[in-house]
Amino acid sequence: MARNKSRRGQWLPTAIVTAVAGSALLGTFVIGGPANATTPAVSATKAKPTIVLEHGAFADGSSWSDVITRLRRDGYPVVAPSDPLRGPAQDAAVLRSVVDHIQGPKILVGHSYGGSVISEAATNDPQVKALVYVAAFLPAPGESALELTGKFPGSTLSDALDPVTYTLPDGSTTTDLYIQTSKFRHQFAADVPAAQASIMAAIQRPIAQSALEEKATTAAWQTTPSWDVVTTQDLNIPPAAQLFMARRAHSHITEVAASHSVAVSHPDTVAQVIEKAANATR
Repeated sequence: MARNKSRRGQWLPTAIVTAVAGSALLGTFVIGGPANATTPAVSATKAKPTIVLEHGAFADGSSWSDVITRLRRDGYPVVAPSDPLRGPAQDAAVLRSVVDHIQGPKILVGHSYGGSVISEAATNDPQVKALVYVAAFLPAPGESALELTGKFPGSTLSDALDPVTYTLPDGSTTTDLYIQTSKFRHQFAADVPAAQASIMAAIQRPIAQSALEEKATTAAWQTTPSWDVVTTQDLNIPPAAQLFMARRAHSHITEVAASHSVAVSHPDTVAQVIEKAANATR
């Protein structure tokens, strides 16, 4: 069962950036006034923001499927682009190419390592009205995901990893990290049905080891309001680390007794938090 706690911060305006695609204001006209006179009054309701969902390591866009269903049912446009999982700077540039083609207000949502990506991609974009972190990293400039994971005890990820090193065309080598199939459910999705977790393990996408070591250069949560779903049974990012980052960012915090795969096991809760962020910033 989730319990909600919120902390309020004061948010500063960011620099103006040009948008390329668009949603409009919806208006209705009401006719009133004395007889033989018509005085039109405009009542405008802002269009709902587009929700942009960024997955993290060892997952893909399908991890958001049930959350997308709920958000669309409630009238939100949703986009869930593929995260290359190569490094925060490179992945943020890819995400920005998607965000820049969406007109109007947006809410960026990041799961796990995807939190590092949205923190960089949203910097200085006034059209990003809120950030939602889901069992995610909120690095400050100069911090890496690996550093934040090790800041508090509780992660068992290192013992579950299956590293694969290969040579690139230029002769350099890189190491990709997977979670061992036999350990995937326990490590990543303990509260997901076994059959579903088995499929998630089979389609998991690896992350470059260097991506977890790359230091953040910007942090959009310093100037953009944020919401955070903290998973208290998480074996990837220790709950204490999640709370440390969320409190530092003055995020509105929702704690959930869930595994790292909370968007799969608790899609209602995750969708509700996203909608709270969207409603609070309209």
